Amino acid sequence: METQTKIQKITSKGQITLPVSWRKKFNARQIMIKPKGDSLEIKPINLEMYNTEVTVFDALRDNKGRGLKAKDLIKILKKIDSKNE
Repeated sequence: METQTKIQKITSKGQITLPVSWRKKFNARQIMIKPKGDSLEIKPINLEMYNTEVTVFDALRDNKGRGLKAKDLIKILKKIDSKNE
């Protein structure tokens, strides 16, 4: 399957939707996004391979702007996964 360039709208809340073909191809539950020059790099990841002291989320409205440590996010995601099984 050839991956094509997609143009996606960004919602007023800053959200994007990844095309279903990409989600199926990479089978990722989490992604890493980082600036790279004048672009954004998006990669599928497994949070458990990262140092647990890495801040993975730091929106001002969440966690009083302090961010969320990878180990705490992993706990939340596992709790959500167990409820969906």
